[in-house]
Amino acid sequence: MRTTITRLLTLSGLLLILCAPVGANEGSLAFVGARIIDGTANAPIEDGVLVITDGRIRSVGPRDAVTIPEDAQQIDVSGKTIMPGLINAHGHVGGTLGLGGGQYNTGNLLRQLGLYARYGITTVNSLGGDEEQGFALRNSQFDSDLDRARIFVAGSVVVGDSEQAIRDEVNRNADMGANFIKVRVDDNLGATQKMPQNLFDALVDQAHIRRLPVAVHLFYLEDAKYILNAGADLIAHSIRDLPVDSEFISLIKDKGICYIPTLTREVSTFVYEGEPEFFSDPYFLKEADPAILEELKTPERQSRMRNSRSAQGYKLALQVAMANIGALNDVGVKIAMGTDTGPPARFQGYFEHMEMQMMVEAGMSPLDAIRASTGIAADCINVGDVGTLEPGKWGDLIVLAANPAEDIENTKSIESVWIAGNRVPE
Repeated sequence: MRTTITRLLTLSGLLLILCAPVGANEGSLAFVGARIIDGTANAPIEDGVLVITDGRIRSVGPRDAVTIPEDAQQIDVSGKTIMPGLINAHGHVGGTLGLGGGQYNTGNLLRQLGLYARYGITTVNSLGGDEEQGFALRNSQFDSDLDRARIFVAGSVVVGDSEQAIRDEVNRNADMGANFIKVRVDDNLGATQKMPQNLFDALVDQAHIRRLPVAVHLFYLEDAKYILNAGADLIAHSIRDLPVDSEFISLIKDKGICYIPTLTREVSTFVYEGEPEFFSDPYFLKEADPAILEELKTPERQSRMRNSRSAQGYKLALQVAMANIGALNDVGVKIAMGTDTGPPARFQGYFEHMEMQMMVEAGMSPLDAIRASTGIAADCINVGDVGTLEPGKWGDLIVLAANPAEDIENTKSIESVWIAGNRVPE
């Protein structure tokens, strides 16, 4: 068992009582005294208790309303805040190593999932580039021994030059057991050809025949309207060319479709034209490879980015994306946190915290951003047993030193991360 009394004793004196040497999944853990933000629309619970038995939440509520099992290991979290583990509704787990690719293997996947977990991201919806090893890790994660981030997978990003080729690729991903079908409807600021509408229609039709939802990479407002009318199930990036209008708002609300802004994806396209502020953030530096940072700071690389048409175009697009978040949040559109992290220089773990800060800067409240990164994100990616701290769900949670509902920056004050009741190794 990964979590034993010996390990719990190292948790800065948090253990209140000693009992026989069992782990969380051989009995019960009781987190006692914290403020609990449960990821739902409910108000935070003050002086709460959360009990995990065999990796799943057994009970949660105010201290005076919860009966703690007699044999539970009690962990004093007085003055702390507990919230669900964060969910990245649009990330990538796969082949990147450093600033290069081609490293898709189980070891690299586990390294990335461990990195996500240490930053409190306990579930990642990997939307494209997923191979057999990723599917195997997805299949193996439904047990009480897990101590790394969960992964859900889409397989390949579907492309093809005919309706039959598109349908065949959808079927290939479906046969592997994909959770989503991913497609791009974008011309990369005019640099490439966009998928024709007839091929997109065939893709949606075949995905729905196979009972799979379709997640769409897009950029333009008119494309967003088209894909919603055509039956798309998830908007995986911001609309970045124009302000959202009443027609789009009516469509997305009527269809109940989720919207994933991926603001930090835009940031990554231009921020290395100089030295980013976060290069001096200790929370970033604790996991950063100095060699990668030095490469990103080279004058040659910075000059290329400053002179890149696409980089400067995406910099302007970010402002549109930010304004659109505020407009959509104000009218109750379901917004889920996602970052598109995973490709080189989109830093897994840290960018998710940056994304939440940017969502708040765009007009969401801290609690809105927390819910978008927990319960709403779980709903948007069709994962029912994570995302909220409710009985029966997996015990995936973060213990924080400070209250993120007061200041979203406090999501960085992580003291420990727990997945299925197991403390994530630091």
